[in-house]
Amino acid sequence: MLDKGQVFFHKTLLLIKKNTIFLIKKQKRDILPYRGAFMAVEIELKAGISNFETVKDRISSLAGTPLFFEKDDCYWITPVPPESFPKSGVRVRRETFTQKDGKREAKTLVTYKSKEVRDGIEVNDEREFIVSDGDTFGELLNRLGLVPGTRKFKEGWAWSWQGITTELCQVKGFNPGNPPVYPPPGKTLPEIKLGWFAELEILAEDNSPETVAAARNRLLEFLDKIGITRDRIEERYYSELLTQFAV
Repeated sequence: MLDKGQVFFHKTLLLIKKNTIFLIKKQKRDILPYRGAFMAVEIELKAGISNFETVKDRISSLAGTPLFFEKDDCYWITPVPPESFPKSGVRVRRETFTQKDGKREAKTLVTYKSKEVRDGIEVNDEREFIVSDGDTFGELLNRLGLVPGTRKFKEGWAWSWQGITTELCQVKGFNPGNPPVYPPPGKTLPEIKLGWFAELEILAEDNSPETVAAARNRLLEFLDKIGITRDRIEERYYSELLTQFAV
């Protein structure tokens, strides 16, 4: 028997199937941007940095020339979510990667995930797919009762090295709360600048303790290798940081 959350997603996927590249399968990404849609377990960490040029040079010395990216994330939420509804909501991401030849590649990704933090390492069971029209998909979510929540903007560089995807990015955004409280017409929410972060990620086939522990060790070793001390690891989600610094 499906609960309300499962019914919600079942109906949503049926509605968007015709306009979506929706070939979901387990797969690994070697370098961003990836193509296709996937189901995966993300094992990742992020750390705040102040000397981003130095860190960028260290990563490039290991992983080569990076790709420049821009990401605009909107998290769609429901004020009274069913039990199985993702706590972070449904993320609609508009991203653009600039290839080494200067060509820009843009796409809109839809993601929903279950999230937890284990010893400073984020473990996410993620489902993600591409939509051809982000605005139309947003209209669909609105008709299904969702509203825009946290907004997050990231820009920076991405590398892949021995199965570890690394992003060095500047993060900013705002969090209107849940239920969201927006300013009156003509006003905007203040944008919060969170600063620079290094994000390290491994895609795994499962989230067993053994898999997570092995991935955690690899991520920490790479963090050491690029000269970021472990006390810089940030366990809070960006949405929490945006809420905290907005107060």
